[in-house]
Amino acid sequence: MDRSSLLQLIQEQQLDPDNTGFIGADTFAGLVHRHELPLDPAKLDMLVALAQSNERGQVCYQELVDLISSKRSSSFKRAIANGQRALPQDGLLDEPGLGVYKRFVRYVAYEILPREVDRHWYFYRHRSCPPPVFMASVTLAQIIVFLCYGARLNKWVLQTYHPEYMKSPLVYHPGHRARAWRFLTYMFMHVGLEQLGFNALLQLMIGVPLEMVHGLLRISLLYLAGVLAGSLTVSITDMRAPVVGGSGGVYALCSAHLANVVMNWAGMRCPYKLLRMVLALVCMSSEVGRAVWLRFSPPLPASGPQPSFMAHLAGAVVGVSMGLTILRSYEERLQDQCGWWVVLLAYGTFLLFAIFWNIFAYDLLGAHIPPPP
Repeated sequence: MDRSSLLQLIQEQQLDPDNTGFIGADTFAGLVHRHELPLDPAKLDMLVALAQSNERGQVCYQELVDLISSKRSSSFKRAIANGQRALPQDGLLDEPGLGVYKRFVRYVAYEILPREVDRHWYFYRHRSCPPPVFMASVTLAQIIVFLCYGARLNKWVLQTYHPEYMKSPLVYHPGHRARAWRFLTYMFMHVGLEQLGFNALLQLMIGVPLEMVHGLLRISLLYLAGVLAGSLTVSITDMRAPVVGGSGGVYALCSAHLANVVMNWAGMRCPYKLLRMVLALVCMSSEVGRAVWLRFSPPLPASGPQPSFMAHLAGAVVGVSMGLTILRSYEERLQDQCGWWVVLLAYGTFLLFAIFWNIFAYDLLGAHIPPPP
């Protein structure tokens, strides 16, 4: 029996004849038993928790529909929290007889989610199709573009010092601001093998698990928001500099995940989390320091300013604001949360300001930008 048939059966059985808005948990359990309805263990556990959160052992009809439909609102989450004592205490780590892929899913659940109820929900609801294609596709495209330019320029490190590099139609250059696609496509270009390796590693190690848990739409939105914020921030704060690399998106993902881990420190069950947190911060800081060094103290003669480091910082800000809101809203509707609209308003205001800045400020301030290649 599929989900729509189950909801239709609930309505036909008139489980709420007095129109109180609540259904007895025992009544629903009897319906499940009589018709042998296919409910996974996580949903059954949450049904008990919802009943325990109510004084009369009843479940709100809308919350029951949301549960069957795999939707979770903030009120649903609070009800589950209030009924936490009814949830099983054994964790997924005790689950026996799992295959390789299900063990990987369990690993992702403990890496990303801070609450056992959310880990159970994700583990039992996860499907391998569709796979996390966004982060994998972006990483593959970046590798292919790098290999093509590396072979063409015969240069694999510090490619930006080659005079032909900045002629790429993908690079953001202040002299080509009117070509709006460059504010995004610069993410496919990289300074060299070291930057590409760093970004690709983080995209696969952090981006793919995040996409598996939170879905393609949310993670792609976060990544691209970091990329766009990176180039626009450079156009405002470092007006003469170009931008290359996907660091804006990478730092948005990493900062959001690290902030979520810190805010849910007690609930996170990933091993060696303190050591890994320190290593991540050291690596991210080192990458920013390298970008600053290349921007202001280029080791080789260059025909113009080197790529800016401000995209890293802008991505981190997007991650801590927009990204943290997304990661804390696992399986909840973002549009139902006031904080989400506040973040969108702030980001939209920044976009409008950056657009007007790029149209008018360069001429008004008399900025001396290098000639476009």
